[in-house]
Amino acid sequence: MFRNMRRFKQELSHEECVRILKEQPRGVLSLIGDDGYPYGVPIDYWYSEDDNKLYFHGAGEGHKMDAVKKCDKTSFCVYDGGYRKDGEWALNINSVIVFGRMKVVDDRDKILEICTNICLKFTDDKEYIEQEISRSGSRVCCLELVVEHMTGKLVKES
Repeated sequence: MFRNMRRFKQELSHEECVRILKEQPRGVLSLIGDDGYPYGVPIDYWYSEDDNKLYFHGAGEGHKMDAVKKCDKTSFCVYDGGYRKDGEWALNINSVIVFGRMKVVDDRDKILEICTNICLKFTDDKEYIEQEISRSGSRVCCLELVVEHMTGKLVKES
């Protein structure tokens, strides 16, 4: 169902993919948008290693939510800041692509957990996090991406 990586020598291990998902703050969520056009949206996320799922938050309506309602298939791409080897101009970038199906999270306790963990990627100020969640937590909508396939690759720009 999913393709094998053509440049398999550049393939990252599962552990490296998980590390990148846990470390990076945001990625690009790709959905099937209006009239079948691809819709890619930069978005913050939280990867839960416990259940191997990605979680997102946002408004309960709009282009993203309309797309999820029409088709639950999605992909999500994350990449790190890269590095240069001494004496080289080109970046070496680690990227991860996740394929799966998206669904809306209905459980309020889970929504609070998701929002808290997304916030913790940006700040450890617990008071600020509690204020944000109490201010907008009742309006937030969370999405769960159930991972069906994940690949990682070392991209060499040269």
